[in-house]
Amino acid sequence: MNNEIKEYNQKQAEERAQICDLLAKVILATLPGAENKLWHGAPVWFLEANPIVGYDVQKTGVRLLFWSGQSFDEDGLAPEGSFKAAEARYTGVDQIKAEDLKRWLKKAEEIQWDYKNIVKRRGELIRLK
Repeated sequence: MNNEIKEYNQKQAEERAQICDLLAKVILATLPGAENKLWHGAPVWFLEANPIVGYDVQKTGVRLLFWSGQSFDEDGLAPEGSFKAAEARYTGVDQIKAEDLKRWLKKAEEIQWDYKNIVKRRGELIRLK
């Protein structure tokens, strides 16, 4: 795991840090070839420079975001924003269902929209996979 992500997780309050650590552990195990770094201040994983999953700590808990998540057709993910992103929110580590998370991560690998070039295409998203 990227050292910046380790530091990000360690800076959080205890319960939030546990959530972040578990999310990072499962993401790393499920997507071992994905690049990971802090992006816009939050941990994000990329495949071929395209963001696919990340999380950030907010006042209400930890938000797990899948950039193409609305295309997964999965319960447990809520639409986020005006593009294809979907999220899950956690306030306790016991709320994370590892099997759901692993399934969502596999779908994130299979179903991708081209966020890498969204600015160049003036907000138009094109499906990659």
